[in-house]
Amino acid sequence: MSSTLDKRLPLIQEANLNGKVVLVRFDHNVVKKGSIKDPFRIDKTLGTLYYIVDRGGRPILMTHVGRPRDKKTGKITCNPGDSVEPIVEYLQRKLHTTFHVPACKIDQDLGIAGLCDDVTRAVKDLKERKIGGIYLPNARWFRGEEGEGFFRDNFAVQLSDLADVYVNDAFGSWQPHVSTYDITKFIPSYAGFLMQQEIENLNNVMNPDRPFLAVIAGSKYDTKIGPLYAIYEKADHLILGGVLYNGYLCAKYDISIEGIAEEDIRAAKDLVAIDRQKKKILELPYIVESDTMEGRIEGKYRTVSINDFRKNDRRGYILDIDPRSFTDGEVEETILGASTIFVNAVMGYTPHFTEGSKALDETIDRNSMALKMYGGGDTLQEFKNLCPGLYLSILDSTRYYFFTGGGTVLTAIEKGSPYGLKPIQALMENKERTGKSAL
Repeated sequence: MSSTLDKRLPLIQEANLNGKVVLVRFDHNVVKKGSIKDPFRIDKTLGTLYYIVDRGGRPILMTHVGRPRDKKTGKITCNPGDSVEPIVEYLQRKLHTTFHVPACKIDQDLGIAGLCDDVTRAVKDLKERKIGGIYLPNARWFRGEEGEGFFRDNFAVQLSDLADVYVNDAFGSWQPHVSTYDITKFIPSYAGFLMQQEIENLNNVMNPDRPFLAVIAGSKYDTKIGPLYAIYEKADHLILGGVLYNGYLCAKYDISIEGIAEEDIRAAKDLVAIDRQKKKILELPYIVESDTMEGRIEGKYRTVSINDFRKNDRRGYILDIDPRSFTDGEVEETILGASTIFVNAVMGYTPHFTEGSKALDETIDRNSMALKMYGGGDTLQEFKNLCPGLYLSILDSTRYYFFTGGGTVLTAIEKGSPYGLKPIQALMENKERTGKSAL
């Protein structure tokens, strides 16, 4: 199978890694409250890590964990629950080698000012093969990572001084921060194997076999509206979930649903107006209404039909899609007739309302011919939790693909190409600037 990658993208296969210190940026953002919930994103990057070591490279690893920086105040909270230590422990068990995590001084308000002497000592040990690798502290604990001015510039220079080569294998980290973007201005830079694989599979979303069905959910319109319009234009059919669907129902049927903000309804009105002409949105006819968000409490929730909605209705919380919606004639027919399906959605309010997500996944699986692509994060986690047998049975299927970053896929769709993402642009600019093929 021929590659669909743009020839301007520098690939790790083109790099001479022998004897080189290689700084590799991963998206190992899988730690919550000090433990790993799902190592999927880590496991997907092992090929790149194996390759670096096999070719004689000495790896320094980086990732972000969580969002420790307050956007309003700039304060960085270095909570132990956001440490990379659980990732390191997992890798050491998996790879039977030792990774050193440098102990850099942490300011309780400003995070880590920059790389410390312990990093320098660890690099010496790395070159002398006393340790298998270095895993730097949480990238977002460093003041310069998301900052501006001196600390940003200084952090970029410090990182580049550590290594001879930079590899970006963090597809899910599309924001142009120091460790995904600025670093490419200083040293030869390449795309890792996971990055390459994700970009190639994105081509199947950007240029899908038709009919193309997209399933999108979200908790706010303001974070999804740009990608939502972009995928609406690209898809032949669209299924909505979560607040996106609730807002759509409010806007179309002129009702109010508990917990749905007025700004979400206003945003949905434009989508309703567009769909009156193009008729791409598939309405899920049976939904689960609840009087409370505190759980699945007997007598407090019920299945209702959207056909019963009346203007000015005041509804309770809509927390799930009833499974019967996916056996409804048009919905089922469209899912089973699609050639390409992209899912970045959890249909219900977890953990108590999950029947809609489970029914969606099982219905999609009944379409054995379609290429089925799922976004990462919550979408993949729910798939694994609700359909563990199905997940294990299709791991090696060529008809399924699981992205490590669903948000990155949506952002790439909004930009019209994965090569519109800033970190990927930076890799290509590095190659153009240096004129390198193999260094």
